[in-house]
Amino acid sequence: MENSFFSQEELRGLGFASVGNAVYVSRFASFYGIGHLHLSDNVRIDDFSVISVGAESFIGSFVHVAPHVVISSSSGIKIGSYSTISSRCAIYGQSDDFSGEFLTNPTVPISLRNVLSSQVVIGSHVIIGTGSTVLPMSTISDGTAVGAMSLIRETTDSWSVYVGIPAKKIRARSKNGQHKLI
Repeated sequence: MENSFFSQEELRGLGFASVGNAVYVSRFASFYGIGHLHLSDNVRIDDFSVISVGAESFIGSFVHVAPHVVISSSSGIKIGSYSTISSRCAIYGQSDDFSGEFLTNPTVPISLRNVLSSQVVIGSHVIIGTGSTVLPMSTISDGTAVGAMSLIRETTDSWSVYVGIPAKKIRARSKNGQHKLI
């Protein structure tokens, strides 16, 4: 395991805004805007994940970002502690305007585009199931569980379970697990 992750010394030399203790970042993960990104204690970011931020961003303690996750926000991210983002999730803080009134894609001059942008906010004690997508202007509130292959396009209720495309709240989620913290 040690060889596939950067050492603590290497992590501190990569240019992160800050790095806590017991942080494991895969040598195969990619970062853009790394100088804006703060990693708290006990963070793990696995292979082939891409995190791209354009503003001050924070990943809380005991957070796991599984393989092949994309998190992109020119307005920054905030992920609360004890949260999990499962493999192949895509979390976006910006999107082009698809109305046809503007051009799209990052190769086009910004003056010809209309980009909607917001900070990505994922609360504490959140789990986002594999293959899920979170769209701009959404907030994943504390304690939310998002089922696999779901589409989040608005703010979730705290301590609730969401599934589907678009995701719908199906029930409340227990808070008992958080009481087992050391």
